[in-house]
Amino acid sequence: MFRIIFISALLATPVLAADDGAKVAAKYNCLACHSIDKKIVGPSYKDVAAKYKGQKDAEAMLMAEVRKGLPGGKWGPIPMPAQQIDDKDLRTIIRWVLAQ
Repeated sequence: MFRIIFISALLATPVLAADDGAKVAAKYNCLACHSIDKKIVGPSYKDVAAKYKGQKDAEAMLMAEVRKGLPGGKWGPIPMPAQQIDDKDLRTIIRWVLAQ
């Protein structure tokens, strides 16, 4: 019985993480400039995930870029301003983005 409950909890975890990432991104208004599958002002999250797929340091690098902001040119002409997001929420968002 314990195994069934444990396995069910493990299977549910990615779904909860995905929901959490979307909720946290909405909380910080990230979706005003980004969407999952199309460019708005900034790149789509699927494009970001594809660009950094398999890169060992992608999470740390993206966290630093979101914190510092980006000049125009990396993803288009419009710069991204620095974002003030606490570490736990930012990590949740970045992991959600990289999972797209």
